[in-house]
Amino acid sequence: MNKDRMMAVLRFPHLSEKSEWIADEHHQIVFHVASDANKPEIKKAVEKIFDVKVRRVCTLNVKGKRKPVRGRQGRRFGRRKGWKKAYVALEPGNDIDFLNVMSTLQ
Repeated sequence: MNKDRMMAVLRFPHLSEKSEWIADEHHQIVFHVASDANKPEIKKAVEKIFDVKVRRVCTLNVKGKRKPVRGRQGRRFGRRKGWKKAYVALEPGNDIDFLNVMSTLQ
């Protein structure tokens, strides 16, 4: 897998209260990933970019939220775009420091 594909697979880390709790309690990192990415690709990309060992990858597709849209016909509903989320479990002793990694990638 080339570097361009690795950067396309991992879009950005997902930051929320739940993802912070999962990182602290279960030693997992949550990423937004490309919708066509599979588990082996995600594992390789994380291992190469962040120089860590990955134990397991779990993925899920998040449905886009339903939002009201005003039009000429009155009130209708549209959808935001869906996306894919990956939970990456790291081996014990491995950790990702996002501040140092982002400076080395640029």
